[in-house]
Amino acid sequence: MIAVDTSILVHAHRSDSSLNEVAFRAVNALASGRETWAIAWPCIHEFLAVVTNPRTFRPPTTLGAALEQVEVWLASPSLVLLEETDEHWPVLADILRDARVTGGLVHDARIVALCRQHGVRELWTTDRDFTRFPGLATFNPLADDRVHEQPPAYAAAQRARAAGRRRTAAPSITRSS
Repeated sequence: MIAVDTSILVHAHRSDSSLNEVAFRAVNALASGRETWAIAWPCIHEFLAVVTNPRTFRPPTTLGAALEQVEVWLASPSLVLLEETDEHWPVLADILRDARVTGGLVHDARIVALCRQHGVRELWTTDRDFTRFPGLATFNPLADDRVHEQPPAYAAAQRARAAGRRRTAAPSITRSS
């Protein structure tokens, strides 16, 4: 299963992003596809905080438009929402210790823990901080189809799968400026 990080969601939503078109196609392919894909609840919260923040975007996305966008994603029949389970704390604590994470990276470790708990094999993100966490492949569908820190054969397979996903279905997610 592929999970999508906040950075990809923001680019897919904001039509004023220079990466909007490719992000929009990537997320739409997942949302309209048959394979399960995932968003962690903390990424939805962060998406809402980022796109509605007037210090981040001028003008920011209205709360109504941001909520509507989330509802469109939630309507995807193949979407799985990642949430904490009873096993969350031991998994998160191990990740924090192993990667020696403090400060703002605790949020990223939380996303990694949720991905591990739910069997996510790949996280789509533009945030290179995720590469510091072993055991979770990261993929930036917005930058030259690169897979970070994976053997070449795995990277080639991931690029081939991602290219196939982006060629599916017409847009069904909403965009906002």
